[in-house]
Amino acid sequence: MRKVVALPVLSADALSSVAYGPEALLAVLVLGGTAGLAYSVPVSLAIVFLMLAVGLSYRQTIRAYPHGGGSYIVATDNLGRIPGLVAAAGLMTDYILTVAVSVSSGMAAVTSAIPGLSGDVVPIGVLVIAVLLAGNLRGVRQAGALFAAPTYAFIVAISALVAFGLYDAAGRDFTPVPHPPLHAVEGVGLLLVMRAFASGSTAMTGIEAISNAVPAFKPVPWRNARTTLSWMIGLLIALFAGTIAMVHLEGVVPRSDETVLSQLAHHSFGSGGMYVFTQAATALVLLLAANTAYNDFPRVLFLLARDNHAPRIFLRLGDRLAFSNGIIVLSVAAALVYVAFDGNTATLIPLYAVGVFLAFTLSQSGMVVHWWRGRDRHWRKSLAFNATGAVLSALVFITAGITKFTEGAWLAILTVGVFLLVTTRIHRHYAQVTEALRLRPQQIEIPSRTIAPLPNGEPRPAKKAADARDAERTEKAGSAENPESAPDAEPEESPEEIRHLSVVALDSLHRASMRALAYAASLQQPVLALHVSPSDEDAERFRAAWLLWGDHLPLRIIVSPYRAIVTPLISYVESLHRQRPDLTITVIIPEIVVRHWWHRVLHSRLAGRLRRALRPLPKIVVTTVPFHVPDGRSA
Repeated sequence: MRKVVALPVLSADALSSVAYGPEALLAVLVLGGTAGLAYSVPVSLAIVFLMLAVGLSYRQTIRAYPHGGGSYIVATDNLGRIPGLVAAAGLMTDYILTVAVSVSSGMAAVTSAIPGLSGDVVPIGVLVIAVLLAGNLRGVRQAGALFAAPTYAFIVAISALVAFGLYDAAGRDFTPVPHPPLHAVEGVGLLLVMRAFASGSTAMTGIEAISNAVPAFKPVPWRNARTTLSWMIGLLIALFAGTIAMVHLEGVVPRSDETVLSQLAHHSFGSGGMYVFTQAATALVLLLAANTAYNDFPRVLFLLARDNHAPRIFLRLGDRLAFSNGIIVLSVAAALVYVAFDGNTATLIPLYAVGVFLAFTLSQSGMVVHWWRGRDRHWRKSLAFNATGAVLSALVFITAGITKFTEGAWLAILTVGVFLLVTTRIHRHYAQVTEALRLRPQQIEIPSRTIAPLPNGEPRPAKKAADARDAERTEKAGSAENPESAPDAEPEESPEEIRHLSVVALDSLHRASMRALAYAASLQQPVLALHVSPSDEDAERFRAAWLLWGDHLPLRIIVSPYRAIVTPLISYVESLHRQRPDLTITVIIPEIVVRHWWHRVLHSRLAGRLRRALRPLPKIVVTTVPFHVPDGRSA
């Protein structure tokens, strides 16, 4: 992407947080009355410093990870597996709440302009999430002017709002307008100020997005990514600080029926076209921010599944080249959270801060270890930046966890704990199954005879080949003589008339696949081994393992760069059927059989999907060869 496109697309999450971050800060301080609001400027300055520090920290991450360095990757590489999983838990909580908070804040912007919709916030918000789900399942991608426009419109709207407000304030020598009378409901102390700091810090969500997407930039990617990140941080600070300054000058306080931005827009523009433009731009950029989670959440699930910490169904791409299963999980989780909290942004914020800053803390701590180990050029400066970001992020995380524990932070912390438990159990199960499947020299089954492939790589029965050609010519002649009679696709009525070809689908060479190969060879019919690889490198690795085994059977490897398995298999079997309609093709699939029902979701249901897809074709048989994982290993 060009920087002019990458800036709005990748900054939508961070910049849109100006719509709810300042309001979240003020909603806490207003509890202390006039004395509490007096801390709005000092607390905001602390948050601006935090933005600057974390932004500089992520500049170092981009330099160290030019191919993309999200919190999960950085924490796993430098801190280990468990910290990496904790970072992933924080990220996934962040992405789920990004959808819920962005939709709730967007609905608040809409109901501020159209109060009559306030009673339908929950169903409309769920409908918005459903639209995001449908769009992303169809392969919607963030690119081009269409997705850049909302962010630029929001920047223009807030900049104009601040400029008009400052111009108006200049006419009264920047004297603040008195705010409405406030009644303090709690005393002003360190706890209140720290809660406000933690709530306002949610204005930093989405800062990590650019470091995740470095490969998407035009050359030189890491340099363009760092430039874009600097612009994003500058804009975020300007919009956040400008909004707080206007709140201070206009005497605006949070209200339940209208957002702070809506109040400021009314002060600056009245109720005319610019007000409508501001509210529309706010709602649209929040919708775009919600959509960014649909790119990142499935990607994290993919990385977890690749590392055997999540079910392998999350490795699979849908027909539109989108990670459909991850998209569905995100939508369901976000909708449940949104409904559970009645679409109220204020009640969602405590959960949000925990996940965001947990991921920030572990990512920046991982970078500290990275620089300490590598000690390359300028490592001391980079280490200092990342250490500062790690300490400040940890401070916000601890503050949010303690001060907002009873307000909902406990749920985010519990979610992280449950996530860690589930992912480690999944990894243990996969490790046990891998051990059960591991080949041992005395367990390798070798077919009693080999089948020589044709020059084009396809096996063909050596026996009765001429008869097959004669049968085909006879059938064609009969069809020509009697064109009204449709040929029977499955004319065989005795065992001698059936000509076989067994196709064994293999994901890798292990005990289950060897058993399937041995079963196929035992039928004393031609056998073809078929493997689908996600890349040329994986294909070469499999071919090397196959040759090491002995190359006893013909092998065909299909490279499927989008990790699709079923579609390439179906296409290949259909091609075989078209080339040799006289053959009965038996597709043999090794099947892992586990003891507990909850383990079944961790393993592919490939056979059922192939049966459903190939059922319309005649003379295709799909069967499985089960491999039962011993009870002691599957527990």
